Amino acid sequence: MKFHVKKNDEVIITTGDDKGKKGRVIDVDRQKARVFVDGVNLNSKHSKPSAKNPNGGIIKTPGSIHISNVQLLSEGKATRVGRKEEKGKTVRFAKKTGKTLD
Repeated sequence: MKFHVKKNDEVIITTGDDKGKKGRVIDVDRQKARVFVDGVNLNSKHSKPSAKNPNGGIIKTPGSIHISNVQLLSEGKATRVGRKEEKGKTVRFAKKTGKTLD
């Protein structure tokens, strides 16, 4: 299954508590159709002091967001993604600007 966003794409969140926030895609979970975006949907986990983390504390990690709730950014604007053939290869392009993304 092909998705409109890939790892390292710049995206904007379109719905939910983090609506309007921008970030870079860290990881894509293809099985569940979810993405992890840097600095968005942060989960807090309390950790006890250990040898690895002697002070303990609160660790914030990004949670997943459904892929339908993010939109790709091209030149700072949210855009839909299309696919076309160029030199025998399929490439993604931004529908708003027409620029190729790959």
